[in-house]
Amino acid sequence: MNKISLTIVVLAILVSCQKKKEEAVYSSMDMISEAPMVSKEMKIDEIAQDDHANNPEIDTNDEEYASLIENPFELTKSQPVSTFSIDVDNASYSNIRRMINEGQAVDKNAVRIEEMVNYFKYDYPQPQNNHPFSINTEYSDSPWNPNHKLLKIGLQGKNVPMNNLPSSNIVFLIDTSGSMNEDNKLPLLKESLKVLLNQLRPQDKVGIVAYAGSAGVVLPSTSASDKNKILEAFEKLEAGGSTAGGEGIELAYKLAKESFIKGGNNRVVLATDGDFNVGTSSVANLETLIEEKRKTGIFLTCLGYGMGNYKDDKMETLANKGNGNYAYIDNLQEANKFLGKEFAGNIYTIAKDVKVQIEFNPKFVKSYRLIGYENRKLRNEDFVNDKIDAGELGSGHTVTALYEIIPVNVDSEFLPNEGKLKYSSNTSSKGFGDELATVKFRYKKPDGEKSTEISQIVKNSSSGISSASPDFKFATSVAWFGLVLRDSKLIKNKNLNAIENLAGEGKNRDEEGYRSEFMKLIQSYKATRK
Repeated sequence: MNKISLTIVVLAILVSCQKKKEEAVYSSMDMISEAPMVSKEMKIDEIAQDDHANNPEIDTNDEEYASLIENPFELTKSQPVSTFSIDVDNASYSNIRRMINEGQAVDKNAVRIEEMVNYFKYDYPQPQNNHPFSINTEYSDSPWNPNHKLLKIGLQGKNVPMNNLPSSNIVFLIDTSGSMNEDNKLPLLKESLKVLLNQLRPQDKVGIVAYAGSAGVVLPSTSASDKNKILEAFEKLEAGGSTAGGEGIELAYKLAKESFIKGGNNRVVLATDGDFNVGTSSVANLETLIEEKRKTGIFLTCLGYGMGNYKDDKMETLANKGNGNYAYIDNLQEANKFLGKEFAGNIYTIAKDVKVQIEFNPKFVKSYRLIGYENRKLRNEDFVNDKIDAGELGSGHTVTALYEIIPVNVDSEFLPNEGKLKYSSNTSSKGFGDELATVKFRYKKPDGEKSTEISQIVKNSSSGISSASPDFKFATSVAWFGLVLRDSKLIKNKNLNAIENLAGEGKNRDEEGYRSEFMKLIQSYKATRK
């Protein structure tokens, strides 16, 4: 066979293959053409999704994370005040755990250190006054930078007994789009919501809105005592279609408003992989929509599911802007933790718009930086502005933050350059004794609009890390691991064995086993780096 004949044969085969492929596509479209409210574009998308599911070798990672730039050191004499919003989310930790356990590379933008630290509970005392939380501080050595110090600030939310909690009006907003058609998405989502349902009481109400292509009410507001009816509605949910996220959010808030309980716990629980691609889909538009909805007095909980196309950036935006919290559910164990054992803290808010402002004394602090909370920082003037949104604290919740400090007598390679100023003069700090810093907090009651301020002084009396509390050691080890995962340029010691050892010293009672699991996670990560 000559070259010309061979070329003709090859072209004929290619044309035949293409024709068969087109016939298959249009045949598939004809098979589902009778389905209501489904566009041809949507059908082609679904066929592509089916091909993608049947050919895992062409699988690509299309997860999205907002870019983070770690907080720099600040010179105390130039900027003695630092302000931020609390963060009770813990999605980052369980998401990172999934990546490491799956043997994947950890996206450094998926690492939000404050969410890693706050995944764990700490042994802080209950508040002894009328405020909804207690304030706890501890000052000791930094294990990753010689001669640096760490200041740990911890809040402990008041434990409110379940029988004293207000009635709940909960609307589940469930993503049933084609992208949710995987075992670790819609099936796991259904099992997760059953866990939450088991925590509800007869006086609580449940509604269900689903969205895919278009949004609709699956279950009107129903007493939680009618569990069979609610479970039946869950079981009928199936994945298919594109994702009308904005329309679903509008409808869920509308349903929650119609069943609003004055003085109650009114909340939308959004469960999705975050892959909004129809309607109000951009992060900016979703942010505007959710900021508008939070004015209704309805809180938001976001539950993230899945991998491969998970949209963390959108999920976090919704939670941050909607008076809400955010968790990533990677398995049923995590669902039992967040929606079962820690249900009250994650669903019942006892203080909203909680802000922290700390002023460092330049007599003792040459420079400082906040570890994590990069997207929770506030302008200093925002602290007293009650119009500025901040984080929510739930019943029994703990919140922990760490500041790394360069003392005045330490020369560090991480000190920012100090420019000479002609007109500025430092206020004398000699009259404040051994005060290292003053920490102030502002919060509002869940249904209030005016904030209350409380404060506490931190003394300049630190001990070596060997004599620090177990909680200090463990929280520090978690932050340290996060800094390594983020490839921080502001730490010298990146020894994983040292991190694991410190975590072991802080393991303490570990009744739930979460701290032991963290130590195993470090071991798994070490194994991937050999």
